[in-house]
Amino acid sequence: MAVTESTMMELGQSAPSFTLPAANPDVDDRGGTQRSLDDYSEAKALVLVFTCNHCPYAQHVEDELIAVAREYQEKGVQFLAICSNDPENYPDDNFENMAARAAAKDYPFPYLQDESQEVAKAYEAACTPDFFVFDEERTLAYRGRFDDTRPDHGEAHGGDLRQALDELLESGTVSMEQKPSMGCNIKWKPGNQPAHV
Repeated sequence: MAVTESTMMELGQSAPSFTLPAANPDVDDRGGTQRSLDDYSEAKALVLVFTCNHCPYAQHVEDELIAVAREYQEKGVQFLAICSNDPENYPDDNFENMAARAAAKDYPFPYLQDESQEVAKAYEAACTPDFFVFDEERTLAYRGRFDDTRPDHGEAHGGDLRQALDELLESGTVSMEQKPSMGCNIKWKPGNQPAHV
């Protein structure tokens, strides 16, 4: 398993728009089976996490991510999880298994499939998990790691993401040092690997 760090997309960029199918559309009351960036325009902040089912790094933070999402959604923060892995060569991450995972873990946020991998490219995502936090204007305020733990090295606590959200909600900016996330590389389709990785 090759360990990949996030590319740390430049701060201050606007969130690229997208519309993606949700593996668990019943998680919210938006209706339909697709979710768009604009569906959550009322959120005080938006957390996007590129993740997947099978990566041990994603699995390591999964339960605590769910807890953090439940806590901060009550403060007006919207979470969205996106799986961009090649579903043909990595069937553990196909749409059916995404739906099963979301149901089994009772995800409190939509789990979206980026089968074309265009959204991962637009966000310069590189690994799973890879975190992006956008402010109320959907400007990138934080990108990087969930916390300083790793599989078999500490229990996930979400300290970095929590601090970033606390700073953003309190002052509108994030002043903390931002360190890259680390995990499995996104499983690009053959010939589809972007220049940023």
